[in-house]
Amino acid sequence: MFNIRVYGILMTDNKEVLVSDEIIRGNYYTKFCGGGLEIGEGTIDCLKREFLEEMNLKIEVINHLYTTDFYQQSAFNPEHQIISIYYKVKPLEPITIPLKNKRYDFDESKLELHEKKGQAEVFRFIDWDAFTPESVSLPIDKVVAKLIKSL
Repeated sequence: MFNIRVYGILMTDNKEVLVSDEIIRGNYYTKFCGGGLEIGEGTIDCLKREFLEEMNLKIEVINHLYTTDFYQQSAFNPEHQIISIYYKVKPLEPITIPLKNKRYDFDESKLELHEKKGQAEVFRFIDWDAFTPESVSLPIDKVVAKLIKSL
């Protein structure tokens, strides 16, 4: 079974990179923003939906950056293979949700959400000079981080 994931790379004019800090099933991850493709949905529509759901943010997809070109087993279901598709995106409006300044800076309401749903997320920008493949947790995200740093 395939699990299709779609992610957006959003960078500011000052070359800050947007990431999502998440707790999923008790584990902490830093990753690019996005999520799972749903039945009947195209990849670009998926990414627009994910940004609206997670950040209440309308985006424009600029261009395709990368699609997984190696085998990646799902960390959550060993019977699933992960295929991740990455696009460069830009916001169509100002970001209005609270942004954090440090890694895994979950407030009480986010921790309560984790208790109820098994997951929680907050968002922050990482300065370009500090951004490295080690800034993100997932193996495929590390490949993409290295790619965008080389552009």
